[in-house]
Amino acid sequence: MSAVTDPISDLLVRIRNGIVSRKKTVDVPASRLKVSIIRILKDEGYIKNYRILKDNRQGILRVYLKYLKDGRRNVIQTLRRISTPGRRVYAPLHLIPRPSGGLGIALVSTSRGLLTDRECRRAKVGGEVLLEVR
Repeated sequence: MSAVTDPISDLLVRIRNGIVSRKKTVDVPASRLKVSIIRILKDEGYIKNYRILKDNRQGILRVYLKYLKDGRRNVIQTLRRISTPGRRVYAPLHLIPRPSGGLGIALVSTSRGLLTDRECRRAKVGGEVLLEVR
């Protein structure tokens, strides 16, 4: 088994693949940053729930995916990584993106922790733009 060079991209790919194959849950190796990302996705209504399962290593993050009432369409339309290990993207307050004109969210790593684009504008802080969700 090879080491993952970008754990955030790995999380997004696992969620995308789970949605495409109509899975109810997706399991991902846990970390504090991944738990923060998933917590925000739950608070914003993009996933149903999550749970941290214990194992003898770092733990497993189980993500419960959310679909619309018809059961055919998923709530998450797009998951896009902005800042990568090879190309970091930092944005001051006035350049923080508004995905889909405010219909989506951008997750920004700031000095105050992981925040959504709206929370960044309210707190008047900028930071590293990690990903966009629509």
